Amino acid sequence: MNTTAHLLSPELDTRRIVTVGLVLAGLGAAAFLATLAAQHPQRAWQAFLINFLVWSAMAQGAVLFAAVMQVTRARWSGPLPGLAASFSAFFPISLLLFAVVFAGRRHLFPWLHEDLHGKQAWLNIPFLFSRDGIGLVVLYSLGFAFISQDLRLAIGANTGAGRLRACLLGRRGSTADPQSCLARARVLGVLYIMAYALVLSLLGYDLVMSMDPHWVSTLFGAYTFVKAFYIGLGALIILAAAVRLRLGETCGLTDAHFADIGKLFFAFCLLWADFFYVQLVVIWYGNIPEETSYVITRTMTAPWNHLAWTVLFVCFIMPFCILLNRRVKTRPRFMIGLCAVILAGIWLEHLLLLGPALGPGTAGFHIGLPEGLITLGFLGAMAAAVAFFLKRFPELTRAAPPEPEKTST
Repeated sequence: MNTTAHLLSPELDTRRIVTVGLVLAGLGAAAFLATLAAQHPQRAWQAFLINFLVWSAMAQGAVLFAAVMQVTRARWSGPLPGLAASFSAFFPISLLLFAVVFAGRRHLFPWLHEDLHGKQAWLNIPFLFSRDGIGLVVLYSLGFAFISQDLRLAIGANTGAGRLRACLLGRRGSTADPQSCLARARVLGVLYIMAYALVLSLLGYDLVMSMDPHWVSTLFGAYTFVKAFYIGLGALIILAAAVRLRLGETCGLTDAHFADIGKLFFAFCLLWADFFYVQLVVIWYGNIPEETSYVITRTMTAPWNHLAWTVLFVCFIMPFCILLNRRVKTRPRFMIGLCAVILAGIWLEHLLLLGPALGPGTAGFHIGLPEGLITLGFLGAMAAAVAFFLKRFPELTRAAPPEPEKTST
């Protein structure tokens, strides 16, 4: 047995990552509570909402990749859908964090004491959190149901020990008919895709666009779920690159896999920028005061205009120029750094959208130690959840088995 491969076993790595992740999550929670008790608690709530949206969208978008690969019968993806399924471990954490958002509702929704001009039937706290909460429960339930069938296909042989494996695979997972699992996985994949588009649009309207209740964009829902898939692909590339660096060729990830997912990542970089541009052009052409004031504040007023150009450069111009090169996509270390920078850029994009509404009248935005520590806390929670999932399903870090053949009668 190769000694190096033994020392870099998935079990050893995941245990360490879970420990470090939990420490970071605890540090982030402490920073959040300390900032709440400080002079400006709205900074804590703003950072919390931004991170909730970013990290939840990351997990939702990564699982969407697995669903799309199953529904479209994409054979190029190899073990990538299995790794994407591990992000579903963040779903229960996301639900708990959504409950925390409800606790900070008085700090997060500036329209609570405003005249909404007839919009109060939609914009009221009980209805908003009820529909969003139900939407998240439906989305995550469909995600887990899909992953359950997908894992039975990928793992197949033995359910093994552990409550999580028994819950997702079923006590009789090893005897499940592959064709039945495949059919159910594709149906559930389609349902997850549909719920994803609906729920992500709803969250975009309710938790981002509603912060300025007099601004409306019919494209904002699509912009939200396209962006979520964009960062979901970025997170998946980081995970796949880390697995490739640690396990080498035994994980089944080849340069062709990274080149292909890099092309998909590049395509959604273009699509995100297209949606960003289309919203801007339509508002500029319409020249309606309720719409133009939103854009002017974020693109022409200091210091938000500098942040807008930073987001455009980090999330589009830089990756567009870099990802044109095919070789770059096949270099795991470089892709980890590039994707991390892009994810940071999307974090700043959420600050650009939410900051002027959540901190009106301020001289500028704040990015300091509290925001950094709270973000590290969310990073730790995501890393611990994904590592815990991979620890329970170490088969996901290996090459995927071929799709079962249809038997003729």
